[in-house]
Amino acid sequence: MNYKFFSLLFFLLLMSFNSFPDKTNPKTNPFEPTEKKASENVSVYSQIDANSFALPSFESFNLALDGFNYLKEKGLIQKNILTIVDFSLSSTAKRLWVIDLDQQKVLFQTLVAHGRNTGEEFAKAFSNQAESFKSSVGFYATAEIYNGKHGMSLKLDGLQKGLNDKARERAVVMHGADYVSESFIKQNKRLGRSQGCPAVPVEMNQKIINVIKDKSCLFIYHPAAKQDIVSKLAS
Repeated sequence: MNYKFFSLLFFLLLMSFNSFPDKTNPKTNPFEPTEKKASENVSVYSQIDANSFALPSFESFNLALDGFNYLKEKGLIQKNILTIVDFSLSSTAKRLWVIDLDQQKVLFQTLVAHGRNTGEEFAKAFSNQAESFKSSVGFYATAEIYNGKHGMSLKLDGLQKGLNDKARERAVVMHGADYVSESFIKQNKRLGRSQGCPAVPVEMNQKIINVIKDKSCLFIYHPAAKQDIVSKLAS
């Protein structure tokens, strides 16, 4: 018996018990908990091959998968690749996952930086404003590769108005950085910070970018911003 599957399913059913869709509201909420969706999300999560890595939390994955399915249906993303960044975790933790949903397998798990004004060890404050030097939460579509001051970099299109839709204007991109490393953590007790970009280790940069480029889904999660993430994608 798969106790992991049934315990997660029970958790989701409890969450959705009093939260079925409001038929008086004509808008479709992709995050509206339903019994069917709870079962499907738990099933997907329980079948993922961690591939010697740890899995992301179910809470972050559940939200990410709901958004992924909605954006795929709308044609805003195309690849069945889901990248999750969990900024509720310490910057010393490997808090970025790249998951191949076709293979049901974690491809990468690695360090990722948050913005310098978002927090020290932990991410606490987020912004969509230019020159804020803060990270922006929510759903993104990955875009084209270019070569910039950090070498190979990946442009990102924020898909949530007011949360991250100024990503291009702010030049929020994925790139490699030498301050995203275990050696930096040992010396400073935290990871280095970016100007708002989800920067990754230099040695992982090209590998990750080549997999997630061209219209895959990138989701930056923090529980404090969950309601904004939900409302601004569903609206």
